[in-house]
Amino acid sequence: MAVHRMGVHPDVITIIGLVVVAIGGYFIAVGQLQIGGVLLVISLPLDALDGAVARAMQRTDRRGAVLDSTLDRYADGLIFGGLAYYFAVQDQYGYFLLSLASLVGSFVVSYVRARAGEADLSVKIGLFSRFERVVALLLMLLVPPLLIPMLWVLAVGTNITGVQRLLYVYRHLDKN
Repeated sequence: MAVHRMGVHPDVITIIGLVVVAIGGYFIAVGQLQIGGVLLVISLPLDALDGAVARAMQRTDRRGAVLDSTLDRYADGLIFGGLAYYFAVQDQYGYFLLSLASLVGSFVVSYVRARAGEADLSVKIGLFSRFERVVALLLMLLVPPLLIPMLWVLAVGTNITGVQRLLYVYRHLDKN
């Protein structure tokens, strides 16, 4: 892989991806939702590239995966935090709360998966995995009339998925 041959470390790619998302989060916060969406689109290939470079360098440690997952949570925080700020400065506190509900749901979906993984249980069930969340985010940012409907979808869908995953783990772990 050319990027690997150039000596670019996959962790650097992961960090650059977060920086792009942070800039996108800023544009979302100041109401430039479509610019924020475009920056998120630009960050997506970086999210895939870091793993490809890690495989090309035959990286066997798990540090990159932990870094990637952790920075994905920061990215979620920056995006939904940007949305929350955008709504707060417009005195649209209901949508501010929906943004926070979406953030909490996104965190719970990932958290339950990670905790289950520590217990050797793979949990990928539910309607709102990372892919679906990214698609919904991009739609709502790039197509302005979809902002509020998709925010509702994310707020409800991520939290339902979090509960689905928790119930799945509860049913499948430590059966006695």
